[in-house]
Amino acid sequence: MASFLVSLLLLVLQTYAAPSELIKAGFGSVLDTIDSDPILPANVSEDSTSSPPPGTSKRTPHSIIIGVRKGGTRALLEMLDIHPEVAVAATEVHFFDWDENYAKGLEWYRDLMPYSYPHQITIEKTPGYFTSPLAPERICAMNSSIKLLLILRDPTERVISDYTQVYFNRLENHKPVQAIENLLVRNGALNIRYKAIQRSLYDIHMRNWLKHFPLKQIHIVNGDALIHDPLPELQKVERFLNLPPRIVSSNFYFNQTKGFYCIRSDGRERCLHESKGRPHPSVNSTVLQQLRSYLREHNRNFFRMVKRTFSWQ
Repeated sequence: MASFLVSLLLLVLQTYAAPSELIKAGFGSVLDTIDSDPILPANVSEDSTSSPPPGTSKRTPHSIIIGVRKGGTRALLEMLDIHPEVAVAATEVHFFDWDENYAKGLEWYRDLMPYSYPHQITIEKTPGYFTSPLAPERICAMNSSIKLLLILRDPTERVISDYTQVYFNRLENHKPVQAIENLLVRNGALNIRYKAIQRSLYDIHMRNWLKHFPLKQIHIVNGDALIHDPLPELQKVERFLNLPPRIVSSNFYFNQTKGFYCIRSDGRERCLHESKGRPHPSVNSTVLQQLRSYLREHNRNFFRMVKRTFSWQ
């Protein structure tokens, strides 16, 4: 009987364990690992059961982090929440990209923002906005002078992160999964209809945003640089948002055990959530080269569009 139970346990573990290639927890997955659960802003309480702090009100955002999915949007929001003159929305609202939410009106949207003081700016983030065909026009209709933050990373790595998130979500919901190569390649050719690839075509999406906003209103945060050396990227964001410089090097410390930077502010320390550290798969080198080759021209178009280059191939 005991041997039967052991055999049964091994069978269950084999069924739901990650495939053998998911054994390399690369540093590139750090951007995915910040806890995506709703956070309470450090600067203003969001307790709906108590009265709002005197002198505060709920306002539509002064700035929005528009994307990109798996680019490090949560890490950026958490780090900006250090600043005393920033109040961040606790959840991804999906107001401008989901029709059912947009139909609820601007007052519904405003009510989901945090209470803030007159000297603070409100920031919300919804990564789905960047790839939404409707979001740019809708945000422009709300506030044509709003400042937008866009955090991007190597688009090839972003595709793999996208797959990894969906893979583990499907495992947790006991749904069937596929190897990444089976999604990236169909009938011997790159499957450019795969949504994860579509989201990494930065030039296509950026073109839509530039129809409604001048480039000077869109600040691009280098997600790869943010995770390796947060302060310089955050100082650029402070200047873009006309915030006084309040984020300093002592707000970050490198956690040797975890292998990445954690946040220190208001006597609290916050690290990337352990449960969100997901290993990336080792992708077949030929398939990976196909993906990089396909994205290369899109990357070049994007560089010309934003008058800036990145280290992506």
